[in-house]
Amino acid sequence: MKDFFKIVLASALGFLIANILFSIVSIIFFFAFMGSFVGDMGKSTFKLQDNSVFHLKLSGTINERVPEDDPFSMLLGSRAPSPMGLNDITNAIRKAKDNNSIKGIYIDSRVFVASTATLAEIRDELMRFKESGKFIVAYSDTYTQGGYYIASVADKIAVNPQGMLDLHGLAATPIFYKDALDKLGIEIQVFKVGTYKSAVEPFILTGMSEANREQVSSYLNDLWSTIGNDMTQARNINIDQFNSLVNEMPMFKDVDFLIQSNLVDTLLYEADMKNYIRSLLDIDEDKKIPSAGVNDMKSVKPKKIKPSDNHIGLLYAVGEISSGTGASNIQDKYLVNEIEKLRKNKDIKAVVLRVNSPGGSAYASEQIWKAISELKAEKPVVVSMSDVAASGGYYIACNANKIVAQPTTITGSIGIFGMFPNMKGTTEKLGLDVDVVKTHEYSDFGNFARPMNEGEKELLQAYVERGYDLFLTRCSDGRNIPKDTLAQYAEGRVWTGNQAKEIGLVDELGDLKRAIEIAAKLAEIDDYLVFEYPRMRSFIEELLDSKKEDLAVETLKEYLGDHYQILSLVKNIKEQDYVQARLPYNFNVN
Repeated sequence: MKDFFKIVLASALGFLIANILFSIVSIIFFFAFMGSFVGDMGKSTFKLQDNSVFHLKLSGTINERVPEDDPFSMLLGSRAPSPMGLNDITNAIRKAKDNNSIKGIYIDSRVFVASTATLAEIRDELMRFKESGKFIVAYSDTYTQGGYYIASVADKIAVNPQGMLDLHGLAATPIFYKDALDKLGIEIQVFKVGTYKSAVEPFILTGMSEANREQVSSYLNDLWSTIGNDMTQARNINIDQFNSLVNEMPMFKDVDFLIQSNLVDTLLYEADMKNYIRSLLDIDEDKKIPSAGVNDMKSVKPKKIKPSDNHIGLLYAVGEISSGTGASNIQDKYLVNEIEKLRKNKDIKAVVLRVNSPGGSAYASEQIWKAISELKAEKPVVVSMSDVAASGGYYIACNANKIVAQPTTITGSIGIFGMFPNMKGTTEKLGLDVDVVKTHEYSDFGNFARPMNEGEKELLQAYVERGYDLFLTRCSDGRNIPKDTLAQYAEGRVWTGNQAKEIGLVDELGDLKRAIEIAAKLAEIDDYLVFEYPRMRSFIEELLDSKKEDLAVETLKEYLGDHYQILSLVKNIKEQDYVQARLPYNFNVN
């Protein structure tokens, strides 16, 4: 009888597990099918009408690239706006310029998040659009600072009569974890080279060092100078007057103040704004405005392109750098494999490496540097720096034939560090005792339950210093700058694209389009096609990879609340390579 119940229980359990697995697989394939169906349906139903306006509605987070809308968001809806792809936005503006059916652009600025160089890429493309003679108008209920920076190119800027315009300048507000870690009994042992290498400061200090404060003040003021000059030139406002206006916090002023200061041209409700657009298109007020959004423009054919056997590979390197084979962020083995494919592809005549990375593993950065060097030996490589290409992000870029950056790109930070947690205090708080038996002097190197001894500290510091010297050598050779000269600009110091151009860390200021033009010139080709790499992963790949991780993270956040951040920090320190080349924070203007 006992065996009978065991058999029944095992069978029931097996049946239950099989049904769960079948249900999961069915759901995955259902949504994958529906995503494909809905996506194809959306693409096939849109048709661009004559006398249309391109509706540039900016919302959500703007990333370098985004996959097609996943069916969970499309069918069930989402609480947050979907992220937008910078490549989709700039391609849409380019098509709008060349398409005779589109008469102008309506910038509809919502709440969105974008870094400085991303905003500049969009703004540069809008400036090119103006060469067509077509109109650009902008409207918002409330302009964010980034939204206004883009809207400033418009022929007419309108705001809701009850709306606001947020201009407040730039600030860096790093968070310091030392006191919180102390309460948990965690000491972070730091080994670094570079006076300005500030990524370690949140773990060992309670405020910014003077060197870090100096560099942050320098690059923030340079960023604002670029952004401010762009806006004042577009609005015909004196720069000193403009900065005085910013100090008055226009967001809290009456909207008449915005008109009198020439920050905006007119006050309109959205319905009135649409009537104004109708007048520009010369259509009746009761008629619907023919329009196309960013997603709609994907199905609009670009101007006729001649077929060509000459290809330029546009390779994206986005995210933190780590060792691994995955496609998320920049994992060395995966990216090296992509670089090898481009090197062996006879149709690829040149490669543009689009870098948007704060760095990461020094070891992984070296692996990618080597692959780029081998690629460069066979065909031209041009780096296009996006928002951030610093520390490890600069390491993988430094050996290119040419480096192009936006004036507001954050780059440099040539320096490395190592961090090692000592959790002896934590084990004592928990009443845990850790003992050891070992065969050699350093057999228990990496034991987090005790502080490092002097011998271990000397070994790790020497390792970090050798890594820094190698970093300097790579940059010196790649940029053709004497090592002792380069050392003056290293020390972990962060620079803007403007500043980096002056000291030779980059060759030219410009956007992605300019980098592609330079690559074509170096390859000595006039006609060419541009192909993006690596391919965007399908929804089902994303589902099987990142979605399950996101679910686990959300569950932990729900239960741990504010303590999740500390747990995440400790987890990252334990999983990272000993030596890191990375920046401490993100840089947004919103």
